Amino acid sequence: MPITTPKTFIMHLLLVILFFLEAQFCVQSSDSNSPAGDNLATNGLPFPWSKVRLPNYIVPVHYHLLIHPNLTTLRFNGSVKIEIDVKNNTNWVVLHSKNLKIFTATVLDEHEAHLSDKVLSVLEYPSHEQIAIFSPKILTSGEKYFLYLEFGAPLSDGFYGFYKSTYKTKAGETRILASTHFEPTSARMALPCFDEPIFKANYTVRIRRGPSHIALSNMPLEQTVEIGNGLFEDQFEVSVKMSSYLLAFIVCDFRSVSGMTATGINISIYAVPEKWHQTHYALEAALRLMEFYEQYFNILYPLPKLDLIAIPDFQSGAMENWGLTTYRETSLLYDPDISSASDKLWVTMVIGHELAHQWFGNLVTMEWWNDIWLNEGFARYMEFVSLEAVYPELKVEDHFLDTCFGAIGRDSLNSSRPISSLAENPTQIKEMFDTVSYDKGACILHMLRNFLTNEGFQNGIIRYLRRFRYSNARNEDLWDSLIKVCHFIYMFRGGFYSRRILLQQYTNLKKIMYTWTIQKGIPLITVKRQGRKLYIGQERFLKIVLPDDPSCYLWHIPLAYKTSHSDHEVKHILTTKSDVLTLDEEVDWVKLNSDMNGYYIVHYDEEGWNALTELLSANHTALSFKDRASLIHNAFQLVTAGRLSLNRALDLIGYLKSETHNVPLLQGLGYLQSFYKLIDKRNIADVTHNLKTYILQYFRDVIDKQSWSDDGMVSDRRLREEVLSLACDFDYPPCLEKAKQLYNSWVESNGTISLPTDVSETVYMVGAQDDSGWAYLLEKYGVSMCETEKSKFLSALASSKDSEKLSRLLHLGMDGTLIKTQNLPSLIYMVARNPVGHFLAWDFVKKHWNELVEKFPLGSFGIRNIIVGTVTQFSSTEELREVEDFFKSITEQVSELRVIQVATENVEKNIMWLSRNLETMRTWLQQRLN
Repeated sequence: MPITTPKTFIMHLLLVILFFLEAQFCVQSSDSNSPAGDNLATNGLPFPWSKVRLPNYIVPVHYHLLIHPNLTTLRFNGSVKIEIDVKNNTNWVVLHSKNLKIFTATVLDEHEAHLSDKVLSVLEYPSHEQIAIFSPKILTSGEKYFLYLEFGAPLSDGFYGFYKSTYKTKAGETRILASTHFEPTSARMALPCFDEPIFKANYTVRIRRGPSHIALSNMPLEQTVEIGNGLFEDQFEVSVKMSSYLLAFIVCDFRSVSGMTATGINISIYAVPEKWHQTHYALEAALRLMEFYEQYFNILYPLPKLDLIAIPDFQSGAMENWGLTTYRETSLLYDPDISSASDKLWVTMVIGHELAHQWFGNLVTMEWWNDIWLNEGFARYMEFVSLEAVYPELKVEDHFLDTCFGAIGRDSLNSSRPISSLAENPTQIKEMFDTVSYDKGACILHMLRNFLTNEGFQNGIIRYLRRFRYSNARNEDLWDSLIKVCHFIYMFRGGFYSRRILLQQYTNLKKIMYTWTIQKGIPLITVKRQGRKLYIGQERFLKIVLPDDPSCYLWHIPLAYKTSHSDHEVKHILTTKSDVLTLDEEVDWVKLNSDMNGYYIVHYDEEGWNALTELLSANHTALSFKDRASLIHNAFQLVTAGRLSLNRALDLIGYLKSETHNVPLLQGLGYLQSFYKLIDKRNIADVTHNLKTYILQYFRDVIDKQSWSDDGMVSDRRLREEVLSLACDFDYPPCLEKAKQLYNSWVESNGTISLPTDVSETVYMVGAQDDSGWAYLLEKYGVSMCETEKSKFLSALASSKDSEKLSRLLHLGMDGTLIKTQNLPSLIYMVARNPVGHFLAWDFVKKHWNELVEKFPLGSFGIRNIIVGTVTQFSSTEELREVEDFFKSITEQVSELRVIQVATENVEKNIMWLSRNLETMRTWLQQRLN
């Protein structure tokens, strides 16, 4: 038992008495009437609040923040004066703080006079990341007060809060900067605050720095004051009203390039000085996309400036802090001599995503994290809407299908979740930033836009943004806005339905959309045609059916279809388990879910699949490329679920020799490649050999006609990148010879000649297969000043067939010096997908689990990618048992993680696929090759 001094004892006794008096005489919010004895502060006294979410009886109005990061000691100190609005009489102020040392806490009245002449004690409750300050004088409802705190902490070593980042100059000098990343719950690591999205407030920020650095924050710089001792204080304009997770500040020595939009918004791109030349494309894209969004939303961007800055250490892709968006370098910087067409598309999409957030998320914020899809689903969808309008040459619509296919892959597992899901603690909240929120959210918005028409959708979201600007919203607020606008449009302007039916269906829009947002999973539509009648049913599509009956699921599904005679826009909403549609005439074939605009899988009867297979073989252009790709996708998804034979799906893609569009071609080729990888890792030699032989024979014409250049449209270049990578991976001699020739020329020039950007990664992979090539690439990795190039080097290094080299890479990633820690999750995944590194990566994760969790918090992108990436190709019951045993051994850590279920279910899916389809694949290949 610790020794207690008389002075400490008296102070504790006083606090207990004060707490008792407060409980007797002060009126609190009803939410706070919970037993305090069950949760004790770090000093052993009762903490006055027991819930994870803060009480609502005190609301922040304005933060006055002073922050001083010391880039030599790697610590920061600060003070914050928070103007608060008291809703109920209380003596307690409860707010968030994590890993901060609170030096001083004071409550001031509206004249900024101290309410007490005594130092106020601060109670800390780390499990909820909360602190409580007791005021001896009651804080009265309706009065204005200020909470003043002084605090300090080390700069974080991770990627959250106020953290340290480093970069190396060409001369090898290490330089340090300090940057923030607060979403979702890490503002509390940089300052004591009310760290929930509902508590919007204004911020006035002052930052102290040395003369060799600059400071950035959400708002423009107002003035700089020299304060002595070689320090300067940058004072920024008052921010708009915003949530704490959008606050941002950075101290660095970066350079920038700037431009002005037509409406006078100053946009700047910041990067490491020696990477300044890689910022120019991002500036062009940001200017054009900002102008598009202002017109599309019919709401001007409300800040005077927007900075986009590439941070050398960054875990996710980017972050939408209002006025100061932060990016991983690969998501913002573009070097035309090194970056490929896919790299350019990625940079443009990420910028489009973060700029969309300036309206969806920043201007209007979800009320709580359960509706994070209102931020992320919209931003993901607006990437595609904006790029299709501003950069049509990038063919972003090709990529959208892959987005929805990825969402379906996740949503067809039992471990999926509703778009709007319960999330209370920080780990649960972090896990909400997943495929369901982003990709499924985008896909149901696309379905909704096609149902409402472009005009109805656009006007509805404009109404939503205007109604809730600078405020918070929920799911139903969006549906209400869309309903009101669509009533107006279709009542007074007409539409593609009769007005009576339209009004009836739009009145039920909320009911329609709830089936997509508060219910998990994806529907399977079954179709049987008899004459002119279509017998349609719906059920939940599952790859692994559990004993619980999926028939309890019911969606309201807008149905659109094509026939051999005509296209039909949405004329029917399926709201029951089964229904009958009558066609206008006899037809040869029917294809439901036109252009994959709906978020559902379609399964036809035998006659229906036969008709579509024959159509593709005879005249595949009778269907759009989106319809062809979705047919291939649906067929192989149904194979995995045991609803369709593998033979039928393989016969369906028999037409691909004639396919000229990259999307369906890559869809079919992608499935064959994934089967090859799955079977290869099981060492099933005959099937592996025959499948490789079949792919190289069948797609030989496609491979041979690819040029080793950067010519052609974006879709041509994407196809080239994928096909040549596959061919070299399969040891196709002409591919290997050309790649070796290019690699040797590149080495002879000491890396000074420019390789064709779309095939450079393939060239590096071929070069990495011998000792000298691998060593040379590792050396070039260490000196490259382009992160896009480094990512290609790393991918090539991880393709080595030498397990010792792979093990060395993993340990370099864990060390974090040569290979930055931010790249460790993707490195582990790269090694895991290599047949030689498959078990090596898994053993590495088990051995270093505790270290990995220290670097990447539970629930974060990083830890989820590590978990899923290392087990995604496991396919035996022994491997499944090993995975389950490992996660059982750390149950206390991972019990809340949904990703554990996702990982194990993926292994179960692989086991089931092999048991159902391996012999079929073996026989089918033997027949085709013989």
